[in-house]
Amino acid sequence: MGEKPIAKGKVAVEEEEYEDRDDDDGAQLGNGGVILVLFETPTGFALFLRPHALMHPVWLKDFQAFEDKASALSLDTGVSEQLAGMIRRFICPGQTLAVGKQEYVTIIQSNLGIKCLWNAEVMELMWGLNNLKEHLVPAGKSELSKEDCLPMCEGMKFTLNKSIIETTGLLYETDYHVRKHGESMRYAGKHLKKISGINAEDWDLLKLATAIMMLCYPNGEYKLVGNLPELFGDDYSKLVDDAPKYKGIFRKLSCLRAYAEMVRSRRIRSKAARRLDSLVTAAERIYDEAQQARVIKQE
Repeated sequence: MGEKPIAKGKVAVEEEEYEDRDDDDGAQLGNGGVILVLFETPTGFALFLRPHALMHPVWLKDFQAFEDKASALSLDTGVSEQLAGMIRRFICPGQTLAVGKQEYVTIIQSNLGIKCLWNAEVMELMWGLNNLKEHLVPAGKSELSKEDCLPMCEGMKFTLNKSIIETTGLLYETDYHVRKHGESMRYAGKHLKKISGINAEDWDLLKLATAIMMLCYPNGEYKLVGNLPELFGDDYSKLVDDAPKYKGIFRKLSCLRAYAEMVRSRRIRSKAARRLDSLVTAAERIYDEAQQARVIKQE
């Protein structure tokens, strides 16, 4: 008997849908799927480029402080001249602008005629950028004079506005490309409970994907990452012995693609996390040296 696909949205999604999804999304977003992101900070607005393609980071294009940020973008005043000019300078024809609030979609589309995007994925991206805002726009910047800001800006401009931003964007991308398989993986975990009595509720997604690969390819057709007996403990023998019982339940190619993407994402994330740690350490050192130099100068 051949393999039977199960409901759309589960592990056995159709291959055609899997392959076409990224191309369709890119076409809908315009500009080859590269969107412009309008990120709001306590003192102003920043613009980032965010490619739709897998594993790409975000790039900071511009940041501007606003004396009256409340009126820069609101239902009452529309879009200020300063913010409108900033957006128009970097937006490409047909490109989509991602925004952090639903009302911003209405304001910008009605005032500037620019297509905007606000959804769950955008909010996750904003959350990631928000966690970095103390590096992007140092706390209390609006209270510092231009002269006071200069040493730090000159010493950290490249590191903070390029390397750290890009690396943090890469961390977000790798996490997203694991999390997006969460629903299908958890659905598959229910089969483990039903057929083998294995409770996988507390397993991370990569461990769950590895177990599914063992069941899809019980003869070792694909090399799996890690020490499997150590990873699964007492459940390892159950997975090996029960593999024939799962024949036809999962669509192998979809499972293989999901597993490969998750493994690749975790490897990239591990390297990116180490790089980010070293970059932040270097940035903190540069900042401390700049502060010490400012104190000495004042004395």
